[in-house]
Amino acid sequence: MLALNLPTFEVKIKEEGTKKTIFDVIRRKYVALTPEEWVRQHFVHYLIEGLGYPQELLANEVEVTLNGMSRRCDTVLYDTNLKARMIVEYKAADVAISQKVFNQIMRYNMVLRVDYLVVSNGLEHYCCKLDYGNNSYEFLTEIPKYEAL
Repeated sequence: MLALNLPTFEVKIKEEGTKKTIFDVIRRKYVALTPEEWVRQHFVHYLIEGLGYPQELLANEVEVTLNGMSRRCDTVLYDTNLKARMIVEYKAADVAISQKVFNQIMRYNMVLRVDYLVVSNGLEHYCCKLDYGNNSYEFLTEIPKYEAL
């Protein structure tokens, strides 16, 4: 897999037949190792180990219903009252971060109404803080540490 612009961690990969799987610390199971999953696992470890996000407040593959259709948010951070605070959307490293990606995460946010939106392809990371009171948003220069949220 491709080297990413994220800290390394102790990756747990195993082969099951002809397919490789990677251990997901959030779901506590091995999942198919795809290029997008490679990015997700690196980013989740960065959130937990690098930025102090509590593992127990993160969830992967969170289902939301939008216009009668079931969709899945890649990662959601909750507060201690289980209100969604952040949505993180991942793309494979060879997928450019585009307006289409931001449109996708904004659609998920129509349901969850979080404070932060994060998009990463493992090489580029964008974080946007939403201000519902002023109907505005601000792109941050870095992903905030958990204690600063």
